[in-house]
Amino acid sequence: MAEKISEPILIWGAGAIGGTIGAYLVRAGHDVTFVDIEGAHVDAINGPGLSIIGPIENFKVHARAFRPGDLRGSWKHVILAVKAHHTEGATRALTPHLAQDGYVLSAQNGLNELIIQRIVGRDRTIGAFVNFSADWMRPGEIMFGGRGAVVLGELNGRMTERLARLHATLLAFEPEAVMTDAIWGYLWGKLGYGAMLFAQALGGLGIADCLARPELLPLWRALGREAVEVALAEGVDPKGFNGFDPKAFMPNAGEAAAAASVAAMVAFNRPNAKTHSGVWRDLWVRHRPTEVDVQIAPIAEVGARHGIDCPKVRALVAQIHDCETGRRKMDDANLLELLVA
Repeated sequence: MAEKISEPILIWGAGAIGGTIGAYLVRAGHDVTFVDIEGAHVDAINGPGLSIIGPIENFKVHARAFRPGDLRGSWKHVILAVKAHHTEGATRALTPHLAQDGYVLSAQNGLNELIIQRIVGRDRTIGAFVNFSADWMRPGEIMFGGRGAVVLGELNGRMTERLARLHATLLAFEPEAVMTDAIWGYLWGKLGYGAMLFAQALGGLGIADCLARPELLPLWRALGREAVEVALAEGVDPKGFNGFDPKAFMPNAGEAAAAASVAAMVAFNRPNAKTHSGVWRDLWVRHRPTEVDVQIAPIAEVGARHGIDCPKVRALVAQIHDCETGRRKMDDANLLELLVA
């Protein structure tokens, strides 16, 4: 096994993803510095500490935390864990703190590696796929609701020493984390599943109960099929994880295959303490814009370049915008409307 990272680690974005990963790394003895725009959260980390709560483990760590404008110094290992629509701004803000021989790991949802590499360079960008469940509850407190797939990969598919060291380090957080030579396959696979989570956020039911609605199977098939078809047009073989099987949503796949995959996703999500998606919390708990324009809309945008229409994805994006602006209320009937859109 490769050696673990011995140098300091910078985590930019100390919310659900970054805060959870960072807390485990601190507990494992790594020198971790957090950056976050939420002043109260920064103060809590510097003061009482950062607490991880929930069914997995309960513990507290102490670490340094800064607001972006107060940070000084440079780091070789940077984990970016902000919302997708903040990727460009955060990457530009962290660039002065990135060592010339360093890299940025995108621990996010979406194709944010494309944005990061444009700013810091492809050779200073590493991709990651994460599907564990966590919620930022309040300053200094994150609920770790359930384990899920964690996959790391170089954008060019090479298996490098730095990737091996990063993987060895992140095993302190997720013992089942893996390295891959096909990170884009996992990222596109997550877009298919992610589209379904955005649809779940339109109503009140949690992830498992929403996916289990039998009348919505045609909706899940359509959303998954659009994402998979666009991925294939891009020359990407989408990968499966935690019940989501891209092959079940191929253009020629039958209903039984999709139903089996959806049932597997329901089974994976049913015992999870995180009952609702982060999108749902953004809309109805934190009342802030979602990642839809950077995470889900690109499916249709890329599809258009290949002559592939994505009507369900486009309708979903429009409904999420309606929810963000208050024109549409949380209602499980929204998904029935999306079904026939």
